[in-house]
Amino acid sequence: MSIEEYRKALKMGQKNFRANVSKGRYPYLQVLDDILEHTETESVVPLGLVDIPMELIVGTKTAGRTSAFASNFMPLLAEKTEFAQKWSVLCDAQENEGIRDPIVAYEFMNRFYVQEGNKRVSVLKFFGAARVPGTVTRIIPKRTDTKENRIYYEFLDFYTLTQINFLWFTEEGRFAALVAAVGKAPGERWTHEEKQKLASVYLRFREAYNARGGDRLSITAGDALLAFLKVHPYSETQDMSVAQLHDELGKMWDEIVVLTRPSAVELSMEPKPYRDDLTSIAKRFLQHNAPKLKVGFVHEKDAVTSPWTYGHEFGRGELEETLGARVQTFCIDNVIAEENGEDAIRQLIEEKECEVVFTTTPKLMPAALKMAIEHPEVKILNCSLNMTHPSVRTYYGRIHEVKFLIGAIAGALAEDDKIGYVATYPTYGMTAAINAFALGARMVNPRAKVHLLWTAQKNTDIDKYFYEHGVSVISTHDIRDPRGESDKFGLYRIKDGDIHHYAMPFWNWGEYYVRIVRSILDGAWKQDGEAAGNGAINYWWGMSTGVVDVIVSRSLPLGTKRLVDLLRETICRRDFDPFRGVLYAQGGVCVQPEEHEALTPEQIITMDWLAENVIGEIPPFDTLIDAAKPLVTIQGVGKAEKPSKIL
Repeated sequence: MSIEEYRKALKMGQKNFRANVSKGRYPYLQVLDDILEHTETESVVPLGLVDIPMELIVGTKTAGRTSAFASNFMPLLAEKTEFAQKWSVLCDAQENEGIRDPIVAYEFMNRFYVQEGNKRVSVLKFFGAARVPGTVTRIIPKRTDTKENRIYYEFLDFYTLTQINFLWFTEEGRFAALVAAVGKAPGERWTHEEKQKLASVYLRFREAYNARGGDRLSITAGDALLAFLKVHPYSETQDMSVAQLHDELGKMWDEIVVLTRPSAVELSMEPKPYRDDLTSIAKRFLQHNAPKLKVGFVHEKDAVTSPWTYGHEFGRGELEETLGARVQTFCIDNVIAEENGEDAIRQLIEEKECEVVFTTTPKLMPAALKMAIEHPEVKILNCSLNMTHPSVRTYYGRIHEVKFLIGAIAGALAEDDKIGYVATYPTYGMTAAINAFALGARMVNPRAKVHLLWTAQKNTDIDKYFYEHGVSVISTHDIRDPRGESDKFGLYRIKDGDIHHYAMPFWNWGEYYVRIVRSILDGAWKQDGEAAGNGAINYWWGMSTGVVDVIVSRSLPLGTKRLVDLLRETICRRDFDPFRGVLYAQGGVCVQPEEHEALTPEQIITMDWLAENVIGEIPPFDTLIDAAKPLVTIQGVGKAEKPSKIL
């Protein structure tokens, strides 16, 4: 009999027992009956014969065998007991022909508790088996508002389509994200071959992940795999060996570790001062003799057809004008993010030798992330909000500050209390801009109602809607069409068929580019990185820095202009916050009950509700036009996984 193996297992059990006791943790197996005493259950479902992942077997159904095993299922009873003899016999059976008899177990919250076969599980865990067959009964808890319960119900939906039980995630939305990552449609059933393929990828990945120390992190191998697939597509990952997976994981380990942090994004709300030890003479000498910093820009569209790209190109020009001989810039436009985004960034790095690359749309984040990991020596940034990637810094403006001011102007102009608002895509920051506008309008005109429409929603005739509802004061696209094909931009009013403009937001991307590039030239970039540690950095600056502002028409009534100037000044001084005080969402739901409190930056960025004076909705994903879906998939409202903290 394999008594030697039993002695080794006994030592493993005793070590685990002592470690748990020293840390004040329960040292024995978990008991499902004890857990269920304090849990309301919804139903009991027999699953039949199931392959049970060994790592998900965590306890026993009843308390009868609790003291025989440590929490890692290794034995605790002395080697001369009958228990030890039976364990050793099973050990011989496993070594000679393998243990084949299925166990009997219960599944609760995707963890398994053994009713019959505890010693078989112990022996199989000792030998490092991956799974064991078992006749399983699932106990489903009642729905609650806890995160773990919500994740479990997401798992149940996933299991219904896949019969896969080896995956688990620590945050909501990741089962659906995995389905998308492997190229399956929501609600589509998986074939046996597709399940086997994912199992093969997962087991190889988990081996590489654990070899890098992943089993000591607070996230699951599933969490890490999903992060990995953002850099290496599923089709590419399928062909990787364990050794290749190990190497690629090493290159992007910071992207994995950041998932364990309670604050995944560090918000830089204002440009940080930095220490400069050089004298002005020495600094001028070094700047004069230093080689030019090569800076690349990648745009989805071009400056002729896109107001967004026009604004960024204007900012690139300001960067060249301000820093002169210290920089040289390059631009690649009309890039299709999913097709040639990586090639465009690689061209700037390898052919143009760019040391800094700005990608000006969230759609380019996957390509930017892949290239940042491939070229860690290059500083790559993406124009987006609330991204949790340490390898790529992001930048965006607090446009809701400006929208509040424009809303106040709209409220003053709307004599019939009706105001129109045209939004583009339901992404991070967009909802905050809508609500800030609505709050500004209500501050000036308590009866003001904001009619919300989306250009990204199918079958929407915006002009017809506003005409039929008698809406003449309208806020639409921030920037004028560079081709001059439309006079509808900013805040305007239609009167007697004519369009009268009153205000528009101003995106000063040049302010961002000059400040960020100057920080690189002068050494402050590294200081920001040290402050963030392994976290992601998001530059989210507002009107006080000049990256966003409001331009008002000279035809604006003097009293309204004075009000705007006053509000602007107080916001820039941080004496006033559009989201301070009691706030109500549609339906009279109170989202901010305290008069003296303000929403946190995290709550503003991830806002998924609309103010009570807004008429309209955040469009469901399936109602969006196809062109909007790639961006909303990456940046859609409600996809926040971690709260941020402020630098």
